[in-house]
Amino acid sequence: MKRIDIFTLVPDAFGWFQLQHPVADALAAGLVSLEVQNIRDHTPLNHRQVDDTPYGGGPGMVLRVDVVAAALEGVFGVAAERVRDEREVIVLTPGGRPFDDRYAAELARGAHDVVLLAGRYEGFDARVTELFASADLSIGPYVLAGGEVAAMAVVEAMVRKVPGVLGNDESVVEESFSEELGGAVEYPHYTRPREFAGVQVPEILIGGNHAAIARWRREHARPSQWGGRALGF
Repeated sequence: MKRIDIFTLVPDAFGWFQLQHPVADALAAGLVSLEVQNIRDHTPLNHRQVDDTPYGGGPGMVLRVDVVAAALEGVFGVAAERVRDEREVIVLTPGGRPFDDRYAAELARGAHDVVLLAGRYEGFDARVTELFASADLSIGPYVLAGGEVAAMAVVEAMVRKVPGVLGNDESVVEESFSEELGGAVEYPHYTRPREFAGVQVPEILIGGNHAAIARWRREHARPSQWGGRALGF
């Protein structure tokens, strides 16, 4: 079973998410375990404090490194610096490695469980990445209020690639950003009705010539607008 831990200040954000396909299917089948950890529950500071003002001044608050360390140690029972020895510990941050389909597959099929650190405010003290993380990760060149949406994107992209989750593992072979399509965006899809508002379904898709259909689909797979760096959202 692949275990995923999400450390967050907004644990309630993930209730709805865990009820949706494919995450709900993966959980029900026992293929994935998803644990949502409230960072605030582990803080050693008074009044459940988790953040502080930044050194050097400036607006916003920064999540403290000692609080994150306490949360990791409280959940895993080892020194915070040792958690990444047996798990992929990933900090979600705008400056991280761009998340793509290949990385989702690596996380899904790798031997290690996954820990996602979802920040708030101005993010984490930089020492969280330096001391505790295996990697830092971004889902796109924009800023969100926190890392919860990013965590959901990473989990969904990863979970659907865990063998057995989708029922038919072929579903993830030829899709947008896959190696089978050379990283391109998937070809157009059509269904009934055959004609709508004067627009017809391409005739080649109707004729039943599967070799010709395969060629047409390859020809109509579109280059990613991310310039080959397909972001997973």
